[in-house]
Amino acid sequence: MWRLRRAAVACEVCQSLVKHSSGIKECLPLQKLHLVSRSIYHSHHPTLKLQRPPLKTSFQQFSSLTNLPLHKLKLSPVKYGYQPHRNFWPARLAARLLKLRYLILGSAVGGGYTAKKTFDQWKDMIPDLSDYKWIVPDIVWEIDEYIDFEKIRKALPNSEDFAKLAPDLDKIVESLSLLKDFFTTGSPGETAFRATDHASEGDKHYRKVSDKEKIDQLQEELLHTQLKYQRILERLEKENKELRKLVLQKDDKGIHHRKLKKSLIDMYSEVLDVLSDYDASYNTQDHLPRVVVVGDQSAGKTSVLEMIAQARIFPRGSGEMMTRSPVKVTLSEGPHHVALFKDSSREFDLTKEEDLAALRHEIELRMRKNVKEGCTVSPETISLNVKGPGLQRMVLVDLPGVINTVTSGMAPDTKETIFSISKAYMQNPNAIILCIQDGSVDAERSIVTDLVSQMDPHGRRTIFVLTKVDLAEKNVASPSRIQQIIEGKLFPMKALGYFAVVTGKGNSSESIEAIREYEEEFFQNSKLLKTSMLKAHQVTTRNLSLAVSDCFWKMVRESVEQQADSFKATRFNLETEWKNNYPRLRELDRNELFEKAKNEILDEVISLSQVTPKHWEEILQQSLWERVSTHVIENIYLPAAQTMNSGTFNTTVDIKLKQWTDKQLPNKAVEVAWETLQEEFSRFMTEPKGKEHDDIFDKLKEAVKEESIKRHKWNDFAEDSLRVIQHNALEDRSISDKQQWDAAIYFMEEALQARLKDTENAIENMIGPDWKKRWMYWKNRTQEQCVHNETKNELEKMLKCNEEHPAYLASDEITTVRKNLESRGVDVDPSLIKDTWHQVYRRHFLKTALNHCNLCRRGFYYYQRHFIDSELECNDVVLFWRIQRMLAITANTLRQQLTNTEVRRLEKNVKEVLEDFAEDSEKKVKLLTGKRVQLAEDLKKVREIQEKLDAFIEALHQEK
Repeated sequence: MWRLRRAAVACEVCQSLVKHSSGIKECLPLQKLHLVSRSIYHSHHPTLKLQRPPLKTSFQQFSSLTNLPLHKLKLSPVKYGYQPHRNFWPARLAARLLKLRYLILGSAVGGGYTAKKTFDQWKDMIPDLSDYKWIVPDIVWEIDEYIDFEKIRKALPNSEDFAKLAPDLDKIVESLSLLKDFFTTGSPGETAFRATDHASEGDKHYRKVSDKEKIDQLQEELLHTQLKYQRILERLEKENKELRKLVLQKDDKGIHHRKLKKSLIDMYSEVLDVLSDYDASYNTQDHLPRVVVVGDQSAGKTSVLEMIAQARIFPRGSGEMMTRSPVKVTLSEGPHHVALFKDSSREFDLTKEEDLAALRHEIELRMRKNVKEGCTVSPETISLNVKGPGLQRMVLVDLPGVINTVTSGMAPDTKETIFSISKAYMQNPNAIILCIQDGSVDAERSIVTDLVSQMDPHGRRTIFVLTKVDLAEKNVASPSRIQQIIEGKLFPMKALGYFAVVTGKGNSSESIEAIREYEEEFFQNSKLLKTSMLKAHQVTTRNLSLAVSDCFWKMVRESVEQQADSFKATRFNLETEWKNNYPRLRELDRNELFEKAKNEILDEVISLSQVTPKHWEEILQQSLWERVSTHVIENIYLPAAQTMNSGTFNTTVDIKLKQWTDKQLPNKAVEVAWETLQEEFSRFMTEPKGKEHDDIFDKLKEAVKEESIKRHKWNDFAEDSLRVIQHNALEDRSISDKQQWDAAIYFMEEALQARLKDTENAIENMIGPDWKKRWMYWKNRTQEQCVHNETKNELEKMLKCNEEHPAYLASDEITTVRKNLESRGVDVDPSLIKDTWHQVYRRHFLKTALNHCNLCRRGFYYYQRHFIDSELECNDVVLFWRIQRMLAITANTLRQQLTNTEVRRLEKNVKEVLEDFAEDSEKKVKLLTGKRVQLAEDLKKVREIQEKLDAFIEALHQEK
């Protein structure tokens, strides 16, 4: 009986081992259990044969990702039927018990060995997942923030409860020691041990398989595992992209009713934009990180950027230089895949081909606009923002491709200019250099690698990218050469990481999705991965994008606070300099100064409309008379005065006045009005305003004045209407009262005295200083002046003899004068006599006319009687009254046109000029100059940069 009790205990122990050692509540079917396990329950099963199971080395069988179907195992209790023969039943019972104990011991030993072998296989076959931490989304590492593990731990049973569930190993050992004495050489349990030993011998034989085949098999399984992880990652990223798109769309529609904050990358991009305006030369002040994309021409820079941006956004050309200026691309997340420029509000939908074509065309136009005449490339940066769900946040700068030789059509300094632009960006110690190398050409032909090695010799901020790997694998005879290139062993260049990508089949019409599928398919079948020349995390633009983004943000976090501190110090220095130099002035930058000058100029233009009509008419009349006085005296008055009677005088005057009015006078009047308007406008613009005057605006005001005057055109219809008015005014000869008569005489005297003064000056310059000036100022006459003086004296003697001499000398009179002078030893030329006579007679005539004016002061009574029964004729007074009245009427007409039309048109032109200048930054820099302007400009930019940096740092800390 004690043996029966021990056998029952042993069966229970065996069953507990089977249930609890597997670690699951449901067990596999009997056919899938280990052979020893099947022996435990059905040792008499007819299909059971003791043989080693086939070895399966597939990683999938041992992977936790494989879902095997689990079936509940139901164990039926062993029932022993009634034995008809009662003889020897104790022996048979003992044999059964001995067999059961033997199987228990065999199962324990065999199961331990099999578990140990299985664990070793798992350990050898599972890859080192430490290199794939970047594949796992960040939320996995932050899962402890969302799951309360402490609560789960408390819910689990304690060690005492586990001890109750576990089998009593002491009892098992005790049972085994009691059964040890019953083991015999012929027992049935010996078969199980032999089977186990046979399996062990099979395992030893399996270990003898060649190491090469095992390595190949493991590499193939590793590749499949990596691809499997890659597909899982792609699926998760796609789902994450769709979810984020939905969330962002809900935020845009205001469903959550919360104010969206500006993204980190957008804030950082604004800092770079402001900084590029402040420090276009990228001096040591600009050490903020950015990803600088450099490479040889046609190496695939643009294609790599487009794969990262997930859109064909750049203009393309076959072998032609398309990137002519740096393009700063800011990638950020958004609900829609769109692109927009910094200085434009238009959004380009990157999911539509027509918008993509328009965007490429706009980028090409902006590049050509930046390139100055005579140049091929430009250092001016084009700023572009690209938003979309799933985009990696970073700032990239696409630079013109490095060239080796200058071809026809390029500027001679194109190569040097590209090198200087690239060096200016790469000199930034925090700039990440994305070096693009064409894998389809010989590495020895590369130029950019030497340039990158010079700027970053230790490779601490360089990421190397080998493009067109599909062509390289196809054309290169030795695949190890690609491995040497990707590892940087073929040329002296170091880098943080090395990547290999495929950017399509060379067809510009390929979509990004098609290129990505082609890239994944290529690397899945590539020998470079199968032979372990490349690792899985080193291929595809997706992995490249993740690596560049991580490096970018790491560099930003490490350097942004240091940059903020440096700008704080710069701001303090600038503020101190301003307080010491301009303590009483506000800190106005160039734009603010321009607005202030604009208001002053507009106020000065408006003041033109406040000029009194009397002032306009006075200056117009005076200016017009100064312009026409010479013509009136020389061509009208003097010829008419030479006539013999009053009738001929009036006829000559009327004819000449009519000719003058039809051809010259209206045009002269309009010119005078336009010049008067310019003079008044210039006077208001340039006259000092006392203490309020700021000479910093002088150049700007002068430029605005000149440009406004250049654009202003007088109304063409003014001359026609003015001609009629002037003709009617000159035809009127009626002087109504004595006051008008006296005014005409006064006007005539002023005109004649001014002309006489000019004639006296001309004669003085001709004959030299008189005796008084010679004695007081020690001056002498020249030989020519002496000749002129002798000729003048001779001509004056002739005029005294005949005071009514006509205006011209006869030929015999010229001969007489010459001979008289020769008799005194003075040799003269006839032309000299004529020139001297012109001035002498002119003075004589003007003096005679002035004496006649004095006589005509009392002639108004005779004028009313038309000079009947009087020897006094004052027709010249009537002529000057007609001229004076014409001037007054013309001035009045021009004044009305000025105040009603031309001043407003000029004001409009000034506003247009100011608006054009406001949009022309180069013009403002040229016209508003000086230390004060530059200091205020720097101070404003530094403050703006510091404020944006502080806001960015605060948002960065909040995100952490």
